Amino acid sequence: MSESIPAAWAASLQAARDALRQRRFEPARDALQRLLGEAPALVEGWMLLAMAQRALGDGDGELQALHGALSANPYDLFALLVKGDCLERLGRTDDALRAHRAACQVAAQTDVEALGTEVQRMLRHADAMVRQSQRSLAQSLDALVAQEGDALRGAARDRFVQAVDLLLGRRQRFDSQPMGLYYPQLPAIEFFPRERFPWLAALEAQTETIRGEFLRVLAEDSGFEPYMQYGSDQPLAQWAELNRNPRWSAFHLLKDGLPVAANASRCPQTMAALAPLPQPQQHARTPVALFSCLKPKTRIPPHVGVSNVRLLVHLPLIVPADCSFRVGGQTRLWQPGQALVFDDTIEHEAWNMSDELRVVLIFDIWHPDLDDSERRLISALVRAQDAAARAPELA
Repeated sequence: MSESIPAAWAASLQAARDALRQRRFEPARDALQRLLGEAPALVEGWMLLAMAQRALGDGDGELQALHGALSANPYDLFALLVKGDCLERLGRTDDALRAHRAACQVAAQTDVEALGTEVQRMLRHADAMVRQSQRSLAQSLDALVAQEGDALRGAARDRFVQAVDLLLGRRQRFDSQPMGLYYPQLPAIEFFPRERFPWLAALEAQTETIRGEFLRVLAEDSGFEPYMQYGSDQPLAQWAELNRNPRWSAFHLLKDGLPVAANASRCPQTMAALAPLPQPQQHARTPVALFSCLKPKTRIPPHVGVSNVRLLVHLPLIVPADCSFRVGGQTRLWQPGQALVFDDTIEHEAWNMSDELRVVLIFDIWHPDLDDSERRLISALVRAQDAAARAPELA
């Protein structure tokens, strides 16, 4: 026993163990029932009673004893495993599966290597049962998607498929985790359906013109700077490899809410393409627009953006093979001239494993669910926040 118990109870437990070894099951059962009437928290007593009831062929009595053990300690792994085994023998498959699943959940927080071989064997069986159940459910739900999915279209179908994948554990759930302002009740959508942005087609139609301007500034090889530029005293270990490193560089057109005059003047048609778009106006912060250049064999680590009041748009310009982009649980391949709109406050990362340069035009836009009044107030909020940061401390 892990805890000391009264001597009389310990003696009764030992007597029950002896009786079970001697196959005197009825005396053991009767003695244990009397003991547990006085000491209902004795898990070991309940487990011994379950053994006696099983030996006597009383499945319901065994199950009642296991209920007593788990009422005393719902996290007792051995009791959960024995309960699953008992329910299987009684033909109660669904209930057995629930017990097996609970045992596996408890085992995930347990040092399984320290358990005895019999417990490990029972745990392997429970795990196999749970996995088989998951496979059967997956087959059933995949068949449902195949047979009925055509009833849904576009974003509705995507949502249903994602719900299935989340339910089956094939997909991880990611939520908005902005580093700065979080605006409540805006849906956290990884990649937004393009139908939300009627201006996308007109922008995409200018891809060749925008790429041409980029290629000219690339040939001139000036105006580019490392995308990440943190001070060496800042604790940002995830960016250590890329900090001040031209492997991920930017040619800024709009930065901190203002045009970068020397760069913008070299890309007039790109600036004209951006002008009518719903970019956020936040003093000294947004809008932003840049050519993002990722050199060969470079990976941008997982990270999140500042605020969910804005979304980011990628217009791919140069995309070699072996380049991908993950937002939350979805990974997409960039396609030149096909824009992607995503919530950058959801964890995202990108990589270029090719031997060539990857280039994307990146800019921000207002979240489309914000109305004009909200946008004005959010901009005022940002101005107030910045003003407070500049204000002298009160005496």
